[in-house]
Amino acid sequence: MTPCLPSMHNWDSTAVTGINRRQFSLLLTGLLGAPHLLAQPVRPATPDEQGWLLASAATDAQQHWLVVSDVQGQLRLRHRLPARAHHVAAHPTEPWVAVVGRRPGRYIDVVDYRSQALVRRIEPASDRHFYGHALFSPDGRWLIATENAVRDGSGRVSIRDVRDDFRTVADLSSGGIGPHELLLDTAGTGLIVANGGILTEGRRKLNIDSMQPSLAYIRLGSGTLSEQVFLPPQRHQLSIRHLDRSPDGTVVIAMQYQGNPADDQPLVAMHRRGEALQLLHAPASVNRRMSQYCGSVRIDSSGRVAAVSAPRGNLITFWDIAQSRYLSSIEVRDGCGIAATEEPETFIASSGSGALYQLYPRDGLRERLIQDMRLDRLAWDNHLCAFQRV
Repeated sequence: MTPCLPSMHNWDSTAVTGINRRQFSLLLTGLLGAPHLLAQPVRPATPDEQGWLLASAATDAQQHWLVVSDVQGQLRLRHRLPARAHHVAAHPTEPWVAVVGRRPGRYIDVVDYRSQALVRRIEPASDRHFYGHALFSPDGRWLIATENAVRDGSGRVSIRDVRDDFRTVADLSSGGIGPHELLLDTAGTGLIVANGGILTEGRRKLNIDSMQPSLAYIRLGSGTLSEQVFLPPQRHQLSIRHLDRSPDGTVVIAMQYQGNPADDQPLVAMHRRGEALQLLHAPASVNRRMSQYCGSVRIDSSGRVAAVSAPRGNLITFWDIAQSRYLSSIEVRDGCGIAATEEPETFIASSGSGALYQLYPRDGLRERLIQDMRLDRLAWDNHLCAFQRV
């Protein structure tokens, strides 16, 4: 039975994701001067500290961790993960974060960053696996995740009741195969799901010739599709993977091409309700460098600029949302994770080589925020989240 979700109209997403440049600088300065923090006990939070940074990361020894730090440069949490993770989400009212296992994920760890306790390790049903992304509803009642039904390959969206030991209370069709990132719509009454279109067995892709990616809008009250859009047939091998939404409802899409490596394909798109998908084109030289693979997308606090990472090309690209056009790019080696700061048109990017950068797309400038690699040679994973602690 599908739950009737509470109203989400008053949700302010910037309260979860906002963090300013000064706070990030304080954070990273503290980490630079104290590389031993990863092995230290974690001190209690103080009332004046709010902006926090979280991500999954790996060490040289291929150990995987959830890492949470505060803006004073103190490590708040280093939680050992059973396998590589992908995305991390913050709970809006509890001191919890949920880290989702990378496809084919067999866990979501919900961790209390105050007490250091594992609140719950959620495992999918035996014939399911997670697809790397989840979110909490704005009131904190529901944990919503993308899943794969292994037997028939159908995409699913599970809804779990946080108050009832994360019991599954609804199991919805995603409207396609290979659902990855998901968002709430502007009204808070529906989901927007990226169906990548790729049927998989473990990490193996099975249907590249026949894949059919889509962007699906799903009503939470009934689980039915309110709208679904597809790429043109000649673009069907562009896997829709990652999404972000501007305050006016525009969805920016980051894609990964599964066809001939020599093909020239656009990798970014936008969608507005009731319209067709709009493919966006970077200059030819930039598009070649993007190497047919985008890793993450985030929209800035003003809703005007989207950042799309292309880690295989060592680029973060920027796009003007109102004008639906390419804006600029900045080089970041193996840069994938992106978080918007509370400063308009400013982002933080994380790198698989262990660095963090502040990015200024209008000026084409970057500022490296970590200058050494002493933090156990920490390599940030695909996604980065900045949030206000509770």
